[in-house]
Amino acid sequence: MSLIDALTQNASFFYGVVAIVSLLVGSFLNVVIHRLPIMMERAWREGIEEYDQAQLDTEPGDATPAESEVFNLSVPRSRCPACNHQISALQNIPVISYMVLGGKCGNCKSPISLRYPIVEFTTMILSLIVAWHFGPSPQAILGIIATWFFVSMTMIDFDHQLLPDTLTLPLMWIGLLAALLPVFADIREAVIGAAAGYLTLWLVYQLFKLVTGKEGMGFGDFKLLAAIGAILGWQALPVVILLSSLVGAVVGIGIIAFTGRDKNIPIPFGPYLAAAGWIAMIWGESLSSWYYGFFS
Repeated sequence: MSLIDALTQNASFFYGVVAIVSLLVGSFLNVVIHRLPIMMERAWREGIEEYDQAQLDTEPGDATPAESEVFNLSVPRSRCPACNHQISALQNIPVISYMVLGGKCGNCKSPISLRYPIVEFTTMILSLIVAWHFGPSPQAILGIIATWFFVSMTMIDFDHQLLPDTLTLPLMWIGLLAALLPVFADIREAVIGAAAGYLTLWLVYQLFKLVTGKEGMGFGDFKLLAAIGAILGWQALPVVILLSSLVGAVVGIGIIAFTGRDKNIPIPFGPYLAAAGWIAMIWGESLSSWYYGFFS
């Protein structure tokens, strides 16, 4: 029996594989969430320095020791930020290592953020929900991959108010390629969905800027909605926009009311788009039927 046959014929095996793989991916997503913004900042600084050197016709300056080291998603190995102790493979098992170590570094006993196992566990639970809803199918595979992207983009946007092109654009292309099969939407619906998703928020951005003189959202939000449109098709966009706007408004008002946050400080919109896209992916048909039935 092949692996594909085992996955399609044995539900327990299928869910077990999804759980284990998603935990491992969740551990990797912690690396992406932490390192990708740093990598982008370094790239921006290098670009600015190269431009300044070209304008002034000067020699490149010496990089600081930290910036001269190779730094990407795989190098250097993960280390404790307090004592710089390299984390071994046994200390890096998703969720389990955190529990065994008692939430502390195995070397200096400094506290480890609870956020790491939460991201890993959340990634697993959301992936299992997708797997349970769609079963062993192309929809489950695409839905789980999209879930991983949504988790990483949500956390990065919360931290830095940034949706990297290195995440939004690949997700959009994955959605367009999947539409060739098709999975959730055919290629015509996906292309229209990608274009309509981008243009919708771009128009909102331009109108808001025209009226208020301020930028209401970032270009990453346009690209994320374009990616969601490419995956689910243009029919899902009204529900996604409605859900994200409602959740964003409620959460934003709650944050301002209960935490005293300055209302002039921007609140990232990407997490609400990602959450709405994930919900629409799972229950989109029911929500769309209700939405169009209500307004008709």
